[in-house]
Amino acid sequence: MKKNSLLKYLAAIALLPAALFVSCGKEAGKPAPTTAKAVNPYSSESVFDEVKKTLEKEPNNIDALFHLADLYERNSQYKEAVDTYNSILKIKPDMGYVHFKTGTAYDRLNQPEEAVREFRKAAKYIPKNPVLYNNMGVAYGKLGKCGEEISALKKAIKLRPSYSSARYNLGMTYLKTKNKKAAMKTYEELKEFDEGAAGSLLKEINSAS
Repeated sequence: MKKNSLLKYLAAIALLPAALFVSCGKEAGKPAPTTAKAVNPYSSESVFDEVKKTLEKEPNNIDALFHLADLYERNSQYKEAVDTYNSILKIKPDMGYVHFKTGTAYDRLNQPEEAVREFRKAAKYIPKNPVLYNNMGVAYGKLGKCGEEISALKKAIKLRPSYSSARYNLGMTYLKTKNKKAAMKTYEELKEFDEGAAGSLLKEINSAS
């Protein structure tokens, strides 16, 4: 792999829509898919083999390790992704985005405590990443730490005011704490950015009445 290709790879990823976590297993404003599920291009053995061959020659090649971990994550092999991300962090522990990706993989494995730990480490290096704080908030929620969940989600919204998923998650968290007034306020704010997500939140608010 070419020198600095990891930085270019991360930059490319940053331009893609981020994978967002939404409270209660719902993705706000997203209709259920009606078409057949597409074949996953990342499950191709040849893709993995190519990266693994590079690592056989250069086991500490961070670019190749990151590529492999990302392939595992995209292929829903989250345990393997965590192990590979941790291999990167042993070599270079100050890579904030890798801590973030590790936390994401831990959350997918339903290990919120480990996810929060990695998200907090990531925040030291990428403190202005709104997706980080949204996902951190959801992980806190799984631990029943609603105060920390609300704080993290508010941080995500402060960094990106039009962040629909974070606002939806915040409204859902207020409902968990039986603060309907705050949930309604969040709904009114969310309407300005995403009517679909706002409608989903309003249904949850009404059903909680």
